[in-house]
Amino acid sequence: MNKTLYRDPKNGKLGGVCAGVAEYFGMEIWLVRILTVSAFLLGVGFIVTLAYVAAWLILDKMPEERIQQQTIFREHQVKQKPWQAGKPAGQILQNVENELDNMEHELRDMEAYVTSSAFKVDREFRNL
Repeated sequence: MNKTLYRDPKNGKLGGVCAGVAEYFGMEIWLVRILTVSAFLLGVGFIVTLAYVAAWLILDKMPEERIQQQTIFREHQVKQKPWQAGKPAGQILQNVENELDNMEHELRDMEAYVTSSAFKVDREFRNL
């Protein structure tokens, strides 16, 4: 995955800066937000505000293609440490099991259609 820093307004609250930073470093969004607010409250509020606004203006919005890749990646990324983005292994296994069940149902539907008389009639009409 290409490592470029973008704003992520889809997952962001204000401008998507914290969400973009979290995605770039592979961290949970809530943790980046807590660090930002903590830095603001601990006396560097002007610098944090200035940096946030500058990042909001300078960083490009995350492309739609990257958002889709990110969504797919998050669905299958195992969280190994509490601060990392991702899901626990048990939840990922459940997601994969659900995806495989859906594929099996679709495959059964296709198999039922291909072995039906309606498919044979449709094929004969296409061959005319």
